[in-house]
Amino acid sequence: MIERPNPSSSDPHLHLAGRLVPGGHSMHVRVYYEDTDFSGIVYHANYLRFMERGRSDYMRLLGVFQGELFEQAAAEAPGFHFVVRSMQIDFLKPARIDDVLEVVTLSKDVAGASITLLQQVKRDGELLISALVRVAFVSEGRAKRIPDALRKVTQDHARETEALAPERR
Repeated sequence: MIERPNPSSSDPHLHLAGRLVPGGHSMHVRVYYEDTDFSGIVYHANYLRFMERGRSDYMRLLGVFQGELFEQAAAEAPGFHFVVRSMQIDFLKPARIDDVLEVVTLSKDVAGASITLLQQVKRDGELLISALVRVAFVSEGRAKRIPDALRKVTQDHARETEALAPERR
């Protein structure tokens, strides 16, 4: 059973995970020197790191703490893990050192063994990066059906995303 953590959760740093929004999750990251190339612009591969954090913290706020999930799933789905199956990215505008970026993760579709997410990186509401990411649930090297509790909560968010204004989809 997946339960959403409450603010009084035993994790005193849960507030660092961003927040749930209609259809998904939002978190902020600051661009540091280490994130940029020689010109002070975010190096393209670092957006992947920002988006990975967004996906991980989205799951955390849904109550899917990856360490606990790994322990619980060991008997049911030995060696399970999530893998990025595919990713389509549009780099629209650059981010620069000291920018504060918003990483938005929205559930789009939940299939048997995969979840499709729309991820956006924005600066002050301006869209910089848009990515469609398909994440698969894998056990012992094979795709496996997503656990029902995780399936339900992400499907509910996908329905919320579908109801959002077209510019959010």
